[in-house]
Amino acid sequence: MAETPTRGAVIVTGASRGIGRAIAEDLAAAGYRLALVARDAQRLQEVAAALPAGAEVMTCPADIADPARVQAVVDEVQARYGAVWGLVNNAGVTADGLLMRMSAEAWKRPLAVNLDGTFHFTRAVAPLMMRQREGRIVNISSVIGLTGNAGQANYAASKAGIIALTKSVAKELGGRNVTCNAVAPGFIATDMTADLPDKVRADMLARIPLKRFGEGKDVAGVVRFLLSPEAAYVTGQTLVVDGGMIA
Repeated sequence: MAETPTRGAVIVTGASRGIGRAIAEDLAAAGYRLALVARDAQRLQEVAAALPAGAEVMTCPADIADPARVQAVVDEVQARYGAVWGLVNNAGVTADGLLMRMSAEAWKRPLAVNLDGTFHFTRAVAPLMMRQREGRIVNISSVIGLTGNAGQANYAASKAGIIALTKSVAKELGGRNVTCNAVAPGFIATDMTADLPDKVRADMLARIPLKRFGEGKDVAGVVRFLLSPEAAYVTGQTLVVDGGMIA
């Protein structure tokens, strides 16, 4: 097991389900102190209660599209743990629809949560990490941010924006020993993908050389690596986790 920081915590957004929950479980098992963020307070408590005995965890209900609440969460985590070692910007939403039928509100929602939320949290932790001269930021993007997808112009734009934001933050904070990387999952089996029509699932599976859908733990392992000492010289990168789908 890689050595974990002796102080500070890792903030994980969107931690109440899916990939975020898998990341929380993986990091707790590795010994990281955690601050779990999501809008649903009850589901956050359920995730925290299911973590291994002895896990150090706090729950922070929040809408990450609200910059004031985001800053309050970071302040709470700083007060509780004394430092913020890592940030995993995972929370995300979709509002799919064809471009010609997409309302302005449907366009804005994924951008407000996926991209703006990532910005709000990154901006809030950056001064802390710069002062302590260490830190890790991991942003969860998507292969859709690299390839685009019909019916997901808003989601694709938000995830592509996260990749560009990642590269810029890496350049700005690198001089203070703060790394910033992105992870771009492909088709990961979560409750968000469970309701897709069978034909869509079959078509997606046919495009994956590894012939299986990804699991949350496949993404969580990559996130854990990027938070670890072994990734100290990796920054500004996008690691694709898609079973070879867009290789």
